[in-house]
Amino acid sequence: MTKNRTLRYSSRTLAMTATALGVIATAVPAAAEEQPTAEQIMADCASGEGKCTFNSPQVGRAYLGEPHQVSELLYNCTDSAAAQSMSWADTVGSSHSVGGSVTAGGGIEGIITASVTATYNYTWQSSHTETSSFTVNVRPGEVGWISRAQVMQQITGTWQTHYDDPKWGHYYWFVPDVVTGPAPNGTDGKHSAVVVKSRKMTGEEKKLCSTGSTQHKLFTRS
Repeated sequence: MTKNRTLRYSSRTLAMTATALGVIATAVPAAAEEQPTAEQIMADCASGEGKCTFNSPQVGRAYLGEPHQVSELLYNCTDSAAAQSMSWADTVGSSHSVGGSVTAGGGIEGIITASVTATYNYTWQSSHTETSSFTVNVRPGEVGWISRAQVMQQITGTWQTHYDDPKWGHYYWFVPDVVTGPAPNGTDGKHSAVVVKSRKMTGEEKKLCSTGSTQHKLFTRS
């Protein structure tokens, strides 16, 4: 009799534990109603319903992101090399592996910031904006523009939700995630790069130089 009571008690304990803790969710669509997708969990984190924390953040080494165009295109329709000062602006945001972009001012951004600050005493920012100007030199029959590469960094961690009442059968759900975003210039010895690039005009672009107000001119367009 005592043995049977012990077995029943142990079974109840295991059942309570299973109800409290959910298995790790992935980005794969749910196969059953009781199994949420990672996107559903992240939506509850963003809305506040899930009472989420971003646990054990690990900040990776900084690296230089892919260069991308940050200015208008400068066309040289003249017969000689030309130079022109051009303004540029660049905003680089963050993304995470289970939910796309990290919106500045959103609930998820604040949770990541609090977690990273508490762990590393380092203020993480979901986006970074820079503006400046640069002199672009373009040879005849070519197109020039300004390109920039941002210092980036990845943060790995696990989202933990807590529901006041069980949702999808559990009080807690766990979702591993990788957040990729801009890092301060000089992090781990890496520096953002701004460069001027150029190429020869295409056939269609050359037509712009032979007609209308752009003939024998230096002009810009998006």
